[in-house]
Amino acid sequence: MNRKTLVLPVLAGLLAPVLAACGGADGAGEGGDPIVVGVASQIEATKAAPAPLDPAQAYDVDGWNILRSTLQTLLRQPRTGTAPVPEAAESCGFRDTQNEQYRCTLRKGLTFSNGHALTSQDVKFSFDRMRKIDNTSGPVSLLYGIDKVETPSDNEIVFHLNKPDATFPQKLATPAAAIVDPDVYSENHLYKGFDLIGSGPYTLKAEHTSNRITKAVFTKNPEYKGGIKVENDKVEMRFFGDSAAMEAALRKGDVDVMNRGLGPDQIRGLENARDQHIALEPMPGQEIRYLAFNTKDPKVSDKAVRQAMAQIVNRSQLVREVYAYTGDPLYSLVPTGLTGHTNSFFNKYGNPSVAAARKTLQQANITTPVKFTLTYTTQHYGSSTAKEFRTLQKQLNASKLFRVDIKGVDSWQQFRANARAGKYTAYGMGWFADLPDADNYIAPFIGKGNFLNTPYRNSRIESQLIPTTRQQTDRNAAAAGFKQAQDILADDVPILPLWQGKQYVAARDDITGLGWALNSASALQIWELGRGVAD
Repeated sequence: MNRKTLVLPVLAGLLAPVLAACGGADGAGEGGDPIVVGVASQIEATKAAPAPLDPAQAYDVDGWNILRSTLQTLLRQPRTGTAPVPEAAESCGFRDTQNEQYRCTLRKGLTFSNGHALTSQDVKFSFDRMRKIDNTSGPVSLLYGIDKVETPSDNEIVFHLNKPDATFPQKLATPAAAIVDPDVYSENHLYKGFDLIGSGPYTLKAEHTSNRITKAVFTKNPEYKGGIKVENDKVEMRFFGDSAAMEAALRKGDVDVMNRGLGPDQIRGLENARDQHIALEPMPGQEIRYLAFNTKDPKVSDKAVRQAMAQIVNRSQLVREVYAYTGDPLYSLVPTGLTGHTNSFFNKYGNPSVAAARKTLQQANITTPVKFTLTYTTQHYGSSTAKEFRTLQKQLNASKLFRVDIKGVDSWQQFRANARAGKYTAYGMGWFADLPDADNYIAPFIGKGNFLNTPYRNSRIESQLIPTTRQQTDRNAAAAGFKQAQDILADDVPILPLWQGKQYVAARDDITGLGWALNSASALQIWELGRGVAD
């Protein structure tokens, strides 16, 4: 998930199962005060991105967290493990040995929150609409593998894929596959604003000032029929301009859970806040941060320039001095912990070396210093981002091989629009995967319609390695293809991986169910949260 895009120096995760035992349950929040989740980020409607809660446009962590709670998908990620389980569907499965035909049967009695019946025709409409609108800022690329959708009956859907894809069930569990009402959503245009009509476990009322959501109120949907057990009656998601204001609200008791935005200094301060009835717990994370390049920009179009940057950037210094070890150096697009990961960048470039970078540029006859601007967004990834880019600037400029300026952009939506339009030479991004598979750390960045809209192309990855790995139902068997793709990317450097974030959450000690509030794709599941008795 944009991110899937994503996300923060330390992305919010949720507490480990051991903390779920804190307090005694008294109805898991049902009938009591709403559980308040704080988010240090913004969801806004802009001219370039007017529909932040339309599945055809939304492709970021916060937007997807809202969609998962209000719109249904045929499948969903399970509490544990990675194999998707039925949600709006009663059952789903491949019907051929080539992984090219996928059939689902809907649950009986599904309805949208406006009372309209949900049938297979609505499912077909939703997928056809996504592909027809083809909003390249959204997650439509996840559905490019669909050839056509058929509805043999009111409760049957058949997907015909243009190529085998063992990851297709995982894609059906993402908000890219959300089911919408054709009487509400146009087949040709985005659904602007902040209202939602869905069939998920909650209904939504979004409060907003001008073009930004200030609070999202989730109320338990009494007509919901799906595989989720909802453990509360109401959840409020409050949006803060910065993590300091969110932390103050947590300490005051106005917020129960901090789900996004903890910075390194805050983590240190919250580690010893149990006497204030606050608990903090780290969890392994699969968020990555990286630099992306416009490979057609003359300043960095020669891959020798990008390779030299890869030889200079000191990831360990970033992790140590900027993020206080709340992350780990990353030497591949695929994070550690996933099948298929390999340290391709370290294997090729080793430890940082100015001498090696100078030799790379000299052999390519590149005039030094190479001058360009590194651009970053000031708000979306947290307060430490500016320090991260000042550190990168110092590392590169200290080599005397580069003369780099840095520029911060306040509006996340404007930053994304400019990046996709090729207005930045090099820029900082984050990624929280749509699904827990190495494919989703490689395929979204390669080929036509890729998430970044980068001009970089590689026929071996696009035409051979990705199609071959998608034929492998056993994902361990796909690891060799993923490793080859990572080695190619390390040589071409269209993207320069920097670090892999750990996840943290701070919560009041009367909140229960925290051990289940993060699924295998690291997505927030607010329906798991309840309220017990504080210690």
